[in-house]
Amino acid sequence: MHPKSSEASVNAEQEQLIREHLPLVSWGVGEIASRVPRFVPRDDLESAAMYGLYQAARTYDSSRGVPFAAFARQRIRGALLDELRSRDWAGRTVRSHVKHVRTAVDELRVSLGREPTQSEIAERAHIAPEELHRANSDGHRASLLFYDSVYLAATESEALAVHDADPNDQVLKAEQLGYLRDAIVALPERLRRVVIGYFFEERPMLELAEELGVTDSRISQMRAEALELLRDGLNAQLDPALVTVEDNPGGRAARRRAAYYAAVASGSDFRARLAADAKSVTERVAEEAATAS
Repeated sequence: MHPKSSEASVNAEQEQLIREHLPLVSWGVGEIASRVPRFVPRDDLESAAMYGLYQAARTYDSSRGVPFAAFARQRIRGALLDELRSRDWAGRTVRSHVKHVRTAVDELRVSLGREPTQSEIAERAHIAPEELHRANSDGHRASLLFYDSVYLAATESEALAVHDADPNDQVLKAEQLGYLRDAIVALPERLRRVVIGYFFEERPMLELAEELGVTDSRISQMRAEALELLRDGLNAQLDPALVTVEDNPGGRAARRRAAYYAAVASGSDFRARLAADAKSVTERVAEEAATAS
C-alpha cells in the first residue's frame, strides 16, 4: 500500500474493492508511461497510481450510480498527474537561466512599451541567441508535459465529482478544461485533426499520416506544433507572461498567433466554460463541419 494510506484505514469492503481492481494500477501507469521522460521512475508512477486506487476505494459512494472502475480510473489519472506536476523537471541552473531571461523580458516590456524581439532579449540578458533558445525550450518543457498529460484527465464522460475536492480547485480546473476545449477547437484544421486523432481517438501516428498524406515524422512535428500553440493559447488567457514572444511582433506569424489567441478568448463565455453539460470538442467540431457544409 502507498505510504500515504496511513492517514486513514480502509474497511473490509474497501479493501476488497482495491484487491479486485489492482489491474487498474497497471492500466494507469501504462497509459501515461509512454508520454513522460524515461528518467521518471516507473516505481514512483505505480506508487502514485496505487494511492489513487486507495483514495477511490475510500471515497467511493455506490449510491451515485457510477461504476467503481470508472470512478477509480479518474482518481488514478488524477494521482498520476499530481505526481508528474510535483516533480522538478529542470535543475537549479536551468531554473536560474529561465528566471534571468524572464526578468529581462519584463524589463524590456516596461522600457519599450511593447513585446521585445528575441534579439533584444538576448542582448538585454547578455546571452547568445542560441542560449536564449535553449532557455526558452527548458522553460517550456514542463508546461508542454502538463498540456500533453492533461488530455489523459480530460475525457469528459469520466469527469466525476469527488467528495473531498476543494470547490475553488474544481472551478479552476473546470475553467482550465473549458479553455482547453476552446483552444483545441480554434486550432488550424490539420493540427486539430492530429490532436483529436492522437489524443481523443487514440489512433496510431502512421494511420494519421496516411489520412493527411504526410510522413509519420511530420505527424510527430504537427503534434508538437499543436501542443505549443495550445500551451500559448491557454497561457494567453490564464498567464499572459508565459506566452512565447515572436521575433517579429508585427510579422505574419505574430498576426496569426494573435488571431488564434482571440479565437480562444471568444470560444465560449465563463458560464459555458464551467457548465457541467458543456459540449465536448468532438461535438463542437462536428457541429462546425455540419454548418460549413
